[in-house]
Amino acid sequence: MSARISIVKCSNYESAKVQQAIRDALGLLGGIANFVKPNSRVLVKPNLLMSKAPECGITTHPEVVRAVIRILKEINCKVIVGDGPSVWGQYIENVDEVYAVTGIKKVCQDEDVRLVNFDKRRMRDKFPLTAVLDECDHLVSLPKFKTHELTLITGAIKNLFGLVSGTYKTELHKNYFAPSEFAKVLVDIYQEAKPDLTIIDGILAMEGDGPATSGIPRELGLLLCGADCVALDTVVAKIMGVKQEVLTTKEASLRNLGQAQLDKIKIEGEGISKLNIRPFILPKNSVKLTSLPPVITKIFKSLVRYYPYSLRLKCTRCGHCVKVCPKQCIRLKKSGIQINYRQCIACFCCQEACPAAAIGVKKSLLAKLIGL
Repeated sequence: MSARISIVKCSNYESAKVQQAIRDALGLLGGIANFVKPNSRVLVKPNLLMSKAPECGITTHPEVVRAVIRILKEINCKVIVGDGPSVWGQYIENVDEVYAVTGIKKVCQDEDVRLVNFDKRRMRDKFPLTAVLDECDHLVSLPKFKTHELTLITGAIKNLFGLVSGTYKTELHKNYFAPSEFAKVLVDIYQEAKPDLTIIDGILAMEGDGPATSGIPRELGLLLCGADCVALDTVVAKIMGVKQEVLTTKEASLRNLGQAQLDKIKIEGEGISKLNIRPFILPKNSVKLTSLPPVITKIFKSLVRYYPYSLRLKCTRCGHCVKVCPKQCIRLKKSGIQINYRQCIACFCCQEACPAAAIGVKKSLLAKLIGL
């Protein structure tokens, strides 16, 4: 099975420039109607991890969302926009703040499209996904080009985790906290709700300990487009300079859900070899855990651990980490936060949700002794 994607350059988020770049990316693949039927109902799902401004590089830029809305309207589509940010759970009021701060609310008001909360859900095979999917004929996904502490990269497949509705997100983190297990969950969601079109916002990307405030924004100037999320994530990993396996693409390829062999992916537009991109700084946690030799992994897996800890000088005592912890093992004290490590599963939801980059990573004694 071969796949076809496009890569185009776009130097900044000037509205007209973004719109033309996305048109070019779609044109290389036959145009928008090759993915979405005219007069259809479309859910546009950006990556809105938390309430941070677009220039932080954490969320899909509103101008990318605007451009896609306008292109869909040209073929008379009824557009709905929505996401389930990580601050969800039982704190639904925070979603409105995310929509406002990320600029998505204003774009939807400007373009007169419906912005929805994923507050209703329906079981789909293994997981409850947003019921908004039932209202739509097509799903268009707009991920952000980022690194990720747990999954190594955030791209096409990982963006679909936002379709999981309500507090069930924390249940999945709690029950499938090992990277290999969580990767299978993400692929389960992809298998159930495959987007008809994915456009990855890599104009401003992220490297380092992403996907949130601990990551480092990096100007990349690229947009990636296609229908095969496995192929897109394979190309993302190649551009980043990732050498080890990305567990989600590996799992999806084993299930024949997409193309993970680079030589079988036809890339239209900008060729990877001609981009001459410096390798990304990868998450310390993911790189070390996924690059362990098999014999060490087998013997020391239970002893080589990484844990979150509070950077007290940065901590603002906002309580976000307390709210999102799936094991409820974080307490807010006068001096900062306190983590019960007997209960902690090292899912790093706290780090992902922290708006002040006040959650660091510490190593177990064995990890230190063997130089990880």
